[in-house]
Order: sequence, then structure tokens, then C-alpha cells
Amino acid sequence: MGELFAHEFIGAQEMSRLAMTSAELEKSGLLDGDLLFGRRSLVETGAGKCSLVDQISEPTTFESSIIRVRLDPEEAEPRFYYYWFRAPAGRGSIRAIVSGTNVKGIRSSDLKNVQVPVIEKEAQCRIVGLLRAYDDLIENNRRRIHLLEQSARLLYREWFVHLRFPGHEHVRVVDGVPEGWERKTMADVAETVGGGTPSTSVASYWDDGTVTWFTPSDLTGNDCLALLDSEKKITEEGLKHSSAKMLPPETILMSSRASIGFFGMHDKPACTNQGFISLIPRDERFRYFLLYHLMHRKEEIVSHAGGTTYKEINKSTFRALPIVLPGVTIAAEFAEFAGDVMQQVRVLKRQSAKLCEARDLLLPRLMNGEITV
Repeated sequence: MGELFAHEFIGAQEMSRLAMTSAELEKSGLLDGDLLFGRRSLVETGAGKCSLVDQISEPTTFESSIIRVRLDPEEAEPRFYYYWFRAPAGRGSIRAIVSGTNVKGIRSSDLKNVQVPVIEKEAQCRIVGLLRAYDDLIENNRRRIHLLEQSARLLYREWFVHLRFPGHEHVRVVDGVPEGWERKTMADVAETVGGGTPSTSVASYWDDGTVTWFTPSDLTGNDCLALLDSEKKITEEGLKHSSAKMLPPETILMSSRASIGFFGMHDKPACTNQGFISLIPRDERFRYFLLYHLMHRKEEIVSHAGGTTYKEINKSTFRALPIVLPGVTIAAEFAEFAGDVMQQVRVLKRQSAKLCEARDLLLPRLMNGEITV
């Protein structure tokens, strides 16, 4: 389900694996052109979210919280209808069938009855050709971002997991720890900060809010570490009347509840809801080491979570986790490399945001016939 929220096009992402019979795969397998809709979500905008299966490279299926729609290829260009469900008319049609209180959702029986435009397939393809040019540029940026972040992850593993850091040949290793490195706890290396949510019944805490306020869905719905903005904002009054705290730029955000172990960084002051443990490094030079270290230990962090209704790792448990700190020189060298990666990622992410904005301004005008192609 996370792939659906994080990506517009589903095909090349890393996903969980399971065993299936050929009969099961024939019944529930995905094909290029399938539309996938989020059946349920904790937020209304997530319910009915539409993604397109594109360039799928191996047998793939979908989970029960997703609805698959397969169109008649003789009559419909799937990407056209994907675009339509992104346009105001399509989003409005989905909103009209969303139900639920705590968990928002749509039913497949209601989705079947949604009225969609029917135009000649040739016209559908012309519209798709125009909009696809934007998507291709956005996808190219996404791939570049992936390669950049992968380079930082690989360097982290080379230096801090395999211990092949610069000059390692001349450093003695005792009990798996290079000489000069230190055993610490998370509490030693970073201040850990929680968050909060203003009362949703007080309009003045939310209306026309300007304070960036992240929720875990901002991380799970993001395809890289760079966070440009939050989906929701609160007011200064809402901030004052909640346990949310303003965090300095470049704070490491880690989701700590339900979807645990998603990470991000924002380059401006921001705050979060209570679904985070945010980390402010006590030494700036260890910021990027700490970020990639935590990402590398995601499975271990998740294993420390408790709870019945939903899993959560609390701050006291997290603060007690051990960590081996490298020497300052090595950490600073890594920070220089990873920090440059982050800056390049932000440039590409902002380019993509502008392309999305231009495409989404064009989209409704193409769909309602205001612009013909």
C-alpha cells in the first residue's frame, strides 16, 4: 500500500515478496495499464488515490487494501483515465464516494458506478501525449534522485558497515570497533523531540495556517529524503495550544508510529504531529552519519516497537539504543558528500514540483475541452 501513496506509477519499485500459484497470479496479477485505487486511508486525500501500473518488470500482485481496475484496451487509453482521476472532476467523483470516520475508504461497488468521460481513443492518446512529456521529465528527475541517494547509502555501507573508510588500513579494530570510535547511546548523540496535534474542533488552529506541520503520511507519500512542504499546515495559535514544537532546519524526522522508520529532512523550520521522533544532532558534523545510520537500522528500530492497536517505538526506548560513533574527521567527510547529495536532490525535487504544477494547471483545461489537441 505504501508504494501506491509514494508513487504515481507502479512498476520498478522494490516491494515485499510472497509465494503465489500460477492460478492465483492469473487472477490477481497486475498488468501494464491497470489502475490501482487506495481502498482505505487514515486521511481523506489518501482514500481512492489512483496510480497507474507502468513498465512492470516481474510478476506482481496487489494487497486487499487496493482496488484494481482493468480497462477495455479497445476503448480506453489507461493513462488518459489516470490523468482524469488526477483532474478536479475525477478527484471530485472519488471524494463523493469516500466514507468513514477514523479510517476513510471507498468501496469497489461505488467505484464501478463512477461516471467517466467517454471520448474517442485517438483523442485520448493526443491528450496523453502532451501530458506524458511532463511525466517523462518528472520520472527522469526521480531516477536521478534515486541514484544520488543510492550513492550516499552505498558510501555509508562502505565506510561504516564494511569499515573500508579512508585510511582504514592503518587503524586497529578491537571487538569490531575501529580505534578512536566511541560507543554511545542515541540520547548521547541527539536531542529527541516529539510532536503534537492541535484540537481539530478549533478552526483558528487550522484555518489559513502557515506553519509547516508534518504527519507520517508526508514521509510515506514522499519518494526521497528531501521534504519540500507539508500537506497540512497549522496556525501560530494552533502551535501554541498543542505539544508540537518548532524544529530547526535539517532536523532528522523519523516516523515512530504505525508506519515506523520512514525518514526525511526539511530545510526550513517545521513541526510534526505525535507520530514522530525528531532528532537534533548534538554535533552538526554527525548529522548525515546519524541519518543514514538510522536508515540502515530500520528493521532493528521497528523490532523495538510495541503496542496492540498500532506499533510504536517510544522515545525512552529509542534513546537507549546503542550507537558506535566514528571519528569526527570521517563523519565530516561523509557529511560533505551526503550534504551535497541532499542539495542536488532538493534542486531536482523542486524542478519536479514546478513541472507537476504546470502539468496540473494544464490537465483540467485539456479534460474539459478548453484546450484541444
